[in-house]
Amino acid sequence: MKQHLHEVVENALRAMREDGELALEELPGIVVERARDPRHGDFATPVALGLAKALGRKPRDIAERLAARLSGTAQLERVEVAGPGFVNFHLSAAALQGVVSQVSAEGEAFGRSDQGGGRRIQVEFVSSNPTGPLHVGHGRNAAFGAVLANLLDAVGFDVQREYYVNDIGRQMDTLALSVWLHYLERRGERTTLPARGYQGDYLREIAAALEAEHGDAFALRGPAAAPPEDASGDEERHLSALIEWSREALGDERHRVLFEHVRDRMVEEMRQDLEEFGIVFDCWYSEGEMKASGAVERAIDVLERRGHVYQAEGARWFRATDFGDEKDRVVIRENGESTYFASDIAYHREKFERGFEHVIDVWGADHHGYVPRLKGALAALGCDPGSFEVTVLQFVNLFRGGRRVQMSTRAGEFVTLRELREETGRDAARFFYVMRKGDQHLDFDLDLARSRTSENPVYYIQYAHARICSVLRQARARGHALPGEAPPHLDRLSEGGELALMRCLSRYPEVVESAAAAREPHRMAFYLRELATEFHTYYNAHVVLGDDSELRSARLALSGAVRQVLANGLSLLGVDAPESM
Repeated sequence: MKQHLHEVVENALRAMREDGELALEELPGIVVERARDPRHGDFATPVALGLAKALGRKPRDIAERLAARLSGTAQLERVEVAGPGFVNFHLSAAALQGVVSQVSAEGEAFGRSDQGGGRRIQVEFVSSNPTGPLHVGHGRNAAFGAVLANLLDAVGFDVQREYYVNDIGRQMDTLALSVWLHYLERRGERTTLPARGYQGDYLREIAAALEAEHGDAFALRGPAAAPPEDASGDEERHLSALIEWSREALGDERHRVLFEHVRDRMVEEMRQDLEEFGIVFDCWYSEGEMKASGAVERAIDVLERRGHVYQAEGARWFRATDFGDEKDRVVIRENGESTYFASDIAYHREKFERGFEHVIDVWGADHHGYVPRLKGALAALGCDPGSFEVTVLQFVNLFRGGRRVQMSTRAGEFVTLRELREETGRDAARFFYVMRKGDQHLDFDLDLARSRTSENPVYYIQYAHARICSVLRQARARGHALPGEAPPHLDRLSEGGELALMRCLSRYPEVVESAAAAREPHRMAFYLRELATEFHTYYNAHVVLGDDSELRSARLALSGAVRQVLANGLSLLGVDAPESM
């Protein structure tokens, strides 16, 4: 409808120009938007305000002439001029009834568009280090990224969903050490987990699996030195000494097998958790494989040739301050090892080398300050920084019984995504995670998510879908014909509640497009609750399966259209649309 009105206004302006009412060589940009206040109509355009300045005329005069041209259009009940020169459009009942026909004909395709034109776009999300189970904080990133990817797909982009696996580095070395110490404990060795090591029962489970698969292959052998004591009180230095001791005690080959076992086990656990959460990635991209390919060195060499890298204090530095960062950043340390930042530079350069026209990263709030330096590095490499976008999500606060649940990954004190899913169900978890804007803190109320009341938004929406399915089943059981792709008698839909429902239905394609464009999945969650409310209100006040066959047919078609749009929207959120509850 919005596009239709845009064309109607454009055609009217062309006619005004041809008739000499507008002395214009080119038509202005036309904006048609939803009216904020329903009393002012369904849509409005401020085009007359822009034309007034260009023509040196009063905007209201232009608006009134434009409104006169538009009056009598079949899709419009009336056209009004308001304020200094806005043109307000009130849709006709026939236009609203046509939405029911459109939904009935298009089905699952209703709301989808080719706005993206098939452009290749990548959404990278979650990308949690594989050092522990995914917890409720990761869940928000997972749900948000998945829904954003679905929305972009719905508006016509060619979307790839990617998980970047940080499978090398100190954190992974620490994880392997932590598991090995638990393994040695199982073999009767006296060990003490360092203060900076990873904690949690999941480590014991991996150690048990390691022993079950490899037996005593990782036991201490011969005159292996005892683990170094923490004599200095420096926890990080002690951790480094333990990691080095594990490498020497095991030898290169055994340490490699241990490391890969732990890494692969954790990555597989994450993959399974996410799939059970309804999220499947197109690509799991390994940092280790990227680094082994020489991609990091190639990226740094390009920066150096372009004059953006210099040497100081034995290290190589990226001139980040030239691109707005607060200080320059090390990319190659004194010992010749590349930094995490260097890997990120190479990884994002490689994304564009793979042919993606636009790249979106979904990050946690603790990475906010990282955005400018990475954009700067991409600009220094010759990539368009405008094609790289970061959506930053705020933290999740989990509440149970009115009390906040404390979490610490390293200490092993957290609620896992799996535990959350088992407690609330996948649908409630997926929906609750996208109920708020990403830049707002999310208070996740477990008690509300588990409840089966109208206060629980996902239950309320799913119940509307199930309720309509029940009505349709009753209609079949009574021998009533169900409307097809071209439902008849829609002109009988004239009650206030029916018009409100059809108005709400007509907004669905706009919600999909705006949620995708603004990177705001919560818009879909809000919309679905509004549609469910409109339907429940209508159903409680009207008889759908009445004796009037024409009215019954029309109301069944309207109910079926609501069911279809609820199902379409829930699908984008990764939430089931049950037929009974």
